Amino acid sequence: DSLSDTLKKLKITAVDRTEDSLEGCLDCLLQALAQNNTETSEKIQASGILQLFASLLTPQSSCKAKVANIVAEVAKNEFMRIPCVDAGLISPLVQLLNSKDQEVLLQTGRALGNICYDSHEGRSAVDQAGGAQIVIDHLRSLCSLTDPANEKLLTVFCGMLMNYSNENDSLQAQLINMGVIPTLVKLLGIHCQNAALTEMCLVAFGNLAELESSKEQFASTNIAEELVKLFKKQIEHDKREMIFEVLAPLAENDAIKLQLVEAGLVECLLEIVQQKVDSDKEDDITELKTGSDLMVLLLLGDESMQKLFEGGKGSVFQRVLSWIPSNNHQLQLAGALAIANFARNDGNCIHMVDNGIVEKLMDLLDRHVEDGNVTVQHAALSALRNLAIPVINKAKMLSAGVTEAVLKFLKSEMPPVQFKLLGTLRMLIDAQAEAAEQLGKNVKLVERLVEWCEAKDHAGVMGESNRLLSALIRHSKSKDVIKTIVQSGGIKHLVTMATSEHVIMQNEALVALALIAALELGTAEKDLESAKLVQILHRLLADERSAPEIKYNSMVLICALMGSESLHKEVQDLAFLDVVSKLRSHENKSVAQQASLTEQRLTVES
Repeated sequence: DSLSDTLKKLKITAVDRTEDSLEGCLDCLLQALAQNNTETSEKIQASGILQLFASLLTPQSSCKAKVANIVAEVAKNEFMRIPCVDAGLISPLVQLLNSKDQEVLLQTGRALGNICYDSHEGRSAVDQAGGAQIVIDHLRSLCSLTDPANEKLLTVFCGMLMNYSNENDSLQAQLINMGVIPTLVKLLGIHCQNAALTEMCLVAFGNLAELESSKEQFASTNIAEELVKLFKKQIEHDKREMIFEVLAPLAENDAIKLQLVEAGLVECLLEIVQQKVDSDKEDDITELKTGSDLMVLLLLGDESMQKLFEGGKGSVFQRVLSWIPSNNHQLQLAGALAIANFARNDGNCIHMVDNGIVEKLMDLLDRHVEDGNVTVQHAALSALRNLAIPVINKAKMLSAGVTEAVLKFLKSEMPPVQFKLLGTLRMLIDAQAEAAEQLGKNVKLVERLVEWCEAKDHAGVMGESNRLLSALIRHSKSKDVIKTIVQSGGIKHLVTMATSEHVIMQNEALVALALIAALELGTAEKDLESAKLVQILHRLLADERSAPEIKYNSMVLICALMGSESLHKEVQDLAFLDVVSKLRSHENKSVAQQASLTEQRLTVES
């Protein structure tokens, strides 16, 4: 009842402006809100008093701070935010941001922050009134003052900007364009002793760091240094977790990766790993995962990775190596992924293979053959694949028994593992005739490849299987390999591969098919026919979009097919001469020459 009386009285006094009774009514409202915010807010809304508040929020009003405080309190309720906008309160509140009175600024910042919380209408109104720029200007000018009252105000202003822009890309971009990032980084540096303000800055960074456009601005500040300094001071899990949530999106930027490495983040992460590795507490397990994942992310930058590799002598590299034999799956995974990241240039790969990394990875794979951890299998195979890229490493890895170790996963039903297994084998046999022949005669492998060539749900596995089939023929040049592939039903897949949208795959297929035609045409003849190879070659030659090397290799293949009576007949029936003679004037010399040779061959044979 007394609340209803107050509201009635307030309506009258708000119009009459009798200062004393007005103050009394506002105090009474604040008391009622403190006792039962929701119920009081409902009554305030029903009474229609919100519309009167606009006139009490003018710079001349003596009770503006109290009214702003009431608005801040009622706007804690979701149902009150749109009514506050509709009552026209945003514009006068934004005007009050120009006040010099600290209490007015504090309550106004709270009111605007609460109205913006999860409210599209609130944010739009503040945006239209130009509230964000004024708040950012305040943050800049008040940034260096460290007295408690000022820090409280800074915290409220940071919170307001966060509520204003949370999960809204265009408003976040607006704040970034207004230069909020350097200001917040400076705030963090100056006020790192103030927990509430630090937390606000971190949450704001977490929001802004998700935007790609923010990364360059962050990179031009000393955010890396500030975050690492803050991280070193934290002992509580939740606080460290908050910093991690900012570090992860920032570390996607290569310049910031390097800054974080130079600021000493890696040492902090290694320490966490050491502390948490044997713990079974959930928080510690989470932190171990987050820390080791972040470590791997830092190694994705070329400069940061090379800095930590230090010619293979770096203490960080050595520590990461020690993760691979550990009994902790998360560390095994991070260790293998880190090696895969270190293995991104020939020098590093050669150094690592010479220093026994292959044996460590093979031991790790061995521990995961039966019901193993799929992510660890995938990571270890990724590392082996990268290490097999330099020519000098291939023979060393083959004699170390890598193919045997990898083939143990042939029965895996996991596409990511299948994909890496195929890539590793393909890298290993590149220009290694003996290894290619040995693998190409392995019926189990070839049958599995043919099966995976039909894995339509997994384009990566399908593509890699085709490429490995072709590679087995191209690098072995072996009749036995071709016979194995024909018997396993692989020919049709190589013919289909010649129509791939990727020129490199088309080319690999055509070269393999030319070798088949040269070495084992009789064995493959029927399969080539039923796969409609001749029609496909005609199409490739007639298509103006076909790359020069595709045209060249298609003609080489046509010539090789002439040794088969039935395929020769198909070539004659399809009027190849017309297509080929047009190519004699092709701008590419090799294509033009091959067209002349092919034309002669077709004329002689017709």
